[in-house]
Amino acid sequence: MHLIRKYFKSLTAEQIRQFSELEKLYLDWNQKINVISRKDVGHLYERHVLHALSIAKVVDFLPQSKILDVGTGGGFPGIPLAILFPEVEFHLIDAIGKKIAVVQAIAEALKLKNVKAEHIRADQVKNQYDFIVSRAVTNMPDFVKWVKGKVLKINRHKLENGILYLKGGDLSEELKIYQKVACYEISEFFEEAFFETKKVVHLPLKYKA
Repeated sequence: MHLIRKYFKSLTAEQIRQFSELEKLYLDWNQKINVISRKDVGHLYERHVLHALSIAKVVDFLPQSKILDVGTGGGFPGIPLAILFPEVEFHLIDAIGKKIAVVQAIAEALKLKNVKAEHIRADQVKNQYDFIVSRAVTNMPDFVKWVKGKVLKINRHKLENGILYLKGGDLSEELKIYQKVACYEISEFFEEAFFETKKVVHLPLKYKA
């Protein structure tokens, strides 16, 4: 928890309470349903919560924004972002129902009113969003196909509407077909060694009627 307060200094008492409760909630749920790898559970705040919050260092979501989290798994990056941005609407989806059950239970325990968790595939979603976030669920070309037509027409942020993707390693080959893609090195925001090769990838997507 000290890691979160180290990089996010203006948290409210309620946000501190919610972030603090994450560890117990995930430890309890992970014993029933494996949503976080066993080797990572002890590093929850660094490898999952703070990693998710790196997106907030790239864009400050405006109130009433709509964010879709595709392949959320146990709720990352959506749950930490929903805590940080209580006035933003988050739609967390996953194709695996038992993972969504965990996300729903955690959102309920934290009293997160801005989270909707749904057992559904990305291509079945009908709504549109300011941004679509995800954590390395597939390669970017396939991901773009999944979320085609799901971006709102009007840009309200300094960043253009589109994808914000958490991924590590050398992405030059995977991203070479995109002209407007931008990669933000997470190591520029957080000093921990875990983030040395990690990036937030921003890919603007054109609105499609």
